[in-house]
Amino acid sequence: MCGLCFRSPAGTITRPETRLGTKPAPFMAAFSSQGPNTVTPGILKPDITAPGVSVVAAWTRASAPTDLAFDKRRVAFNSESGTSMSCPHVAGVVGLLRTLRPDWSPAAIRSALMTTAVEVDNERHAILNSSFAAANPFGFGAGHVSPARAMNPGLVYDLAAVDYLNFLCSLRYNATVMAMFAGGGGAAPFRCPASPPKVQDLNYPSITVVNLTSSATVRRTVKNVGKPGVYKAYVTSPAGVRVTVSPDTLPFLLKGEKKTFQVRFEVTNASLAMDYSFGALVWTNGKQFVRSPLVVKTTTPTMA
Repeated sequence: MCGLCFRSPAGTITRPETRLGTKPAPFMAAFSSQGPNTVTPGILKPDITAPGVSVVAAWTRASAPTDLAFDKRRVAFNSESGTSMSCPHVAGVVGLLRTLRPDWSPAAIRSALMTTAVEVDNERHAILNSSFAAANPFGFGAGHVSPARAMNPGLVYDLAAVDYLNFLCSLRYNATVMAMFAGGGGAAPFRCPASPPKVQDLNYPSITVVNLTSSATVRRTVKNVGKPGVYKAYVTSPAGVRVTVSPDTLPFLLKGEKKTFQVRFEVTNASLAMDYSFGALVWTNGKQFVRSPLVVKTTTPTMA
């Protein structure tokens, strides 16, 4: 017995076609990696998103397009999805930036990519996720990569090797582990400072504050990689949190000049950010817009 049977079943296959200008795009795939960062919650992940669905790319003739043993086909190109496709997009942009700006560090290049990424689709609406709801930084990080904008970010959040080592110290890596690294360009083992910097003070292009009970202050330093000018800070505060920037105006007289500022987070309604809330900090000189995601998670203070 069967619930529904056909003596002469039939089906149709529609002719494939290429459609240009699909809207809305970009659109977050259901299989895309998601935050928060479970290893180091104080650092936002993912960093950025890039094209990664049904991308046509060169394919090895050493295996079939399906990677299945019984598939004997060999093709020069294949359509693939996933990080294997989005990563080459970003790597290509990094290569172009490295050629265009050979004096930039890897951290400066990452900063340029993140702070110039876009959060809206080609209909000027918020990027959607697979549930057709507005995605957030846990879905796309700083946004969708924009190669043309990344070439001229205005300001960058730079990092040197010692910054990463101090970051490991802030994560309480012990002296035995840290001794595996050479410090200061010499052969001597790296030693953590007596008072390591806070995790959230790593000079990352995004700012994440977790376990916020009342208030917290985060430090960042930006480097001018463009023309002299004055940048003004504009903040979209996460729900339940007041965010202030000091100073909120940064004048740059020279290329390569650095300026340090502080971002203060004050809880106004902890319940609104108990399961994370999101905002943004934008520095602008009227032409460049240097955008950093703000991610906050509050917690109820422990009663004595």
